[in-house]
This record gives sequence, structure tokens and C-alpha cells, in this order.
Amino acid sequence: MKKLATVVIRTFNEARYLDELLSEISKQNTNVVENEVVIVDSGSTDNTLEIAEKHNCRITHIKQSEFTFGRSLNIGCEFAKGDILVFVSGHCIPASVDWLDELCRPIVEQVAVYTYGRQMGRDTTKYSETKHFDKWFPEYSKIPQEGFFCNNANAAVSRESWEKFGFNEELTGLEDMYLAKQLVESGVKIGYVSSAPVYHIHDEPWSKLRTRYEREAYALQKIMPEVHFSFTDFLRFLISGVMSDFAAAIREKLFLKRCVEIVLFRYNHYWGTYKGNHEMRKLSAKQKFHYFYPKDVEKEFYHD
Repeated sequence: MKKLATVVIRTFNEARYLDELLSEISKQNTNVVENEVVIVDSGSTDNTLEIAEKHNCRITHIKQSEFTFGRSLNIGCEFAKGDILVFVSGHCIPASVDWLDELCRPIVEQVAVYTYGRQMGRDTTKYSETKHFDKWFPEYSKIPQEGFFCNNANAAVSRESWEKFGFNEELTGLEDMYLAKQLVESGVKIGYVSSAPVYHIHDEPWSKLRTRYEREAYALQKIMPEVHFSFTDFLRFLISGVMSDFAAAIREKLFLKRCVEIVLFRYNHYWGTYKGNHEMRKLSAKQKFHYFYPKDVEKEFYHD
């Protein structure tokens, strides 16, 4: 009898890509697992929920004031019926009809308890981010892998393993790596599955990209406090990142089209990392909210 995999999707105004995502999930081959879809919504004001209902998703909710990535996932996992818990971002699109089976296969075969799949850019993806994806999500699998790198934009974990620790509800990001570290330290394995690809689409302004890397760097201090990112590191990584991307863009005959974007991406990437690494004071509610929601929603929230 096939195991049930629950696909848990966190949503906040994800209407732009959600219909495509849910349509691709409905087309998945189910030779290894059956599936259901659970939506954890944190106050969408677009037609996210109407799209979810059209696709017969089961829906639960979290208040914006209570939201963290870990807490919303824990709510979704508790609501889920599956033996395997699958996580995919609301702006990711499966790139294969075997995506779900392939992502879950190592868990079903007990080769790993937590898996994550390949991420690729699409037509609107910033050039430097495609290079970032190429580095961290290569074309070859590692099952099991060394270390505890993991990414919940495209991942799966056995319910038993999630129940052992749950996701940390205080982190501003990297709740996936925190759980993976706990699991690896307990003696089990993580796996990277290149044959379970998604397109990860980040259509975000530069300020939001910078904030994304800032909150991840802040969270990394909780996971790996020995990691430090100095201003000298900022300059060194900025220069090396820009030069590496420039060289790749020249080879691909995209330099003139992408050169300004490359500089802006790497600046915001590493400046956000530097800021987050040095932001060690306790976050206020307003600061934390800024990490999770756009500025227009933040203003609305704090003026109620």
C-alpha cells in the first residue's frame, strides 16, 4: 500500500503562481506515493484561497501576528494526514511529473528521512540567482549527503522525523537547516534529489531580496554561531561574486544585458548577509513582521 504524502504550502497572496503550482501537482505520477495538498494561509487578500478551493486543497490558517516560517509549517504538519510531509513554496513550480515520487522515494526506501530537491530559475529569474541555484542545487544527487544543508522551498520529511523535533518557531528563516542539523546529530541521513526539480521564481524588488538574505543570516547565527561575516568579507564576497558572474555572462554573451543586475543582486545579497550577521539584538515584533511581509502590509498591520 502506497504511503500518503501531504504537500504543505505556506501562502500569503500567492495567487500569481499558485494555480500553476496546484495544476502541476495534480498531474504528478503516483507510483510511489498518493498525495493531498494542505494550504497554510496567513491572511491573503488576493484570490489565493479561491484558487486553493478550486483545486480541492484542505485549508488552515495562521494569524499574521503569530507567523514564523517554523510555526506555520508546524501548523500545516499537524493538519496534514500524510506519513510524509512535503514542502513547496507557493512560487515554485514542479518541473517534472515525477517530482513528488522522486522527492519521496528515498524516504519510502528508508535511505534518508529528510530530502530536498533541485531548484532552477525560470525566464524572470535574476541572472545571479540562477548561478546561486546551480551551486547549491546541482544536476547530480547526493543520497545520502554529508552535512545538514536543506531547503524547504522543495523538500520532504517523514512524519516520524518531524514529530521528533518539530520546526523551530523562533527563527526568522532556515528552519529547514535547523531541523536537518538536529536530525543529522541524532544519527539519521539527509538526501539531495536532483531528479525532483522545481522552478523557483523570485519576482521581488531589491529591498525584499536584501531582507531575505538578512533574515537568513540572522537565523544562521542561531544555528552556527561560529560563523562570522565581517565587512571585509562583504567586500571580498561582493567583488568575487560580481567578477564570477561577469565572467559567466561574458561566456554566455549576456554581459551587456545583465551586468547592472549582477552588481545589484550581489550587493543586496552580501549586504543583507552582513547586516543579518551583525543584527544580534532581540527582534521586536515590528522588526520580525518586516522580515515576513511586504511594507504595504506592514503599514496596514501596525495602523489597525
